[in-house]
Amino acid sequence: MTAEADAARGPVRVKICGVTSVADARAAVAAGADMIGLNFYPRSKRCITLERAREIVAVVPANVWRVGVFVNATRDEIEQAQRALALDAIQLHGDEAPEMGRGFAVPVIRALRLTTPEDAARGVASYVADYFLCEGDTGAAYGGAGASFDWQWARAVPRERLVVAGGLTPENVAATVRTLRPFAVDVASGVESSPGVKDPARMAALVAHAKAA
Repeated sequence: MTAEADAARGPVRVKICGVTSVADARAAVAAGADMIGLNFYPRSKRCITLERAREIVAVVPANVWRVGVFVNATRDEIEQAQRALALDAIQLHGDEAPEMGRGFAVPVIRALRLTTPEDAARGVASYVADYFLCEGDTGAAYGGAGASFDWQWARAVPRERLVVAGGLTPENVAATVRTLRPFAVDVASGVESSPGVKDPARMAALVAHAKAA
């Protein structure tokens, strides 16, 4: 991609993940978030019910993606949630089979845990997905633990398909964007006052720093 094409692509998108309340959704939108992540993994501290998700998506404008985050859910469960909430994308964040991302009505984001320099290339070659979210090894947590990684490892993912997560904060997000120029950055714990509770000031700062980079 030329410098001119890169500049024409516009600022990086920002996904605020693990939104658990209407108030936090409104604050994320006000901060300038481009995507809202709704977590349906029962073991997550940020898991919400379908009923709560309906309340949240009702206040999210149409130009902001509603992304459902699933861990080892069945295709039927994912598709039912997608239809019920009019999700704009789904995120597979567990140990789903490589072909699981095929055949959905909306774009699929596949999470990749990077523990070696080769993991990103393996993931792109193995999984069916529209976008690849790179994060550090979160163990049994399946994301949301702020696990960072060597950003250079994510270069195996085409920039227009790359979502960077893991340990991002208002303090370091600009450096990440300048280094990788990804499609999007994803943050949960880095903008929280406690697990599942977003800090409006930190969200605003992260969005501003990411888009100015």
